[in-house]
Amino acid sequence: QVQLVESGGGLVQPGGSLSLSCATSGSIFAVNVMGWHRQAPGKQRELVASITRGGITNYADSVKGRFSISRDNAKNTVNLTLSSLKPEDTAVYYCQMGLWVSRSNRNEYQYWGQGIQVTISS
Repeated sequence: QVQLVESGGGLVQPGGSLSLSCATSGSIFAVNVMGWHRQAPGKQRELVASITRGGITNYADSVKGRFSISRDNAKNTVNLTLSSLKPEDTAVYYCQMGLWVSRSNRNEYQYWGQGIQVTISS
């Protein structure tokens, strides 16, 4: 059973920085797209950033120039560096991966982490 576990969240002052990491466990053959999503109270979950296996990145307009996503294909991990943080960045952040569990199974499965709280407040 594949599991994704986020780490690195917490309380940060406005203008500060934070790094989130997402580690995997279980049987993984390869990972396609990795992404970070967030959900603020009373709002829908939204895509923050994604990165393809080849390293092509995509960011929500609200975080462009402030957040940076990276991945390690050998370790099947994904990181999100958050900088110039604003109170509106406060949310639960989720990592997400589309992956293949074995060479013989061509189905791509979507997995999500349990989420981690990021709070921006003075």
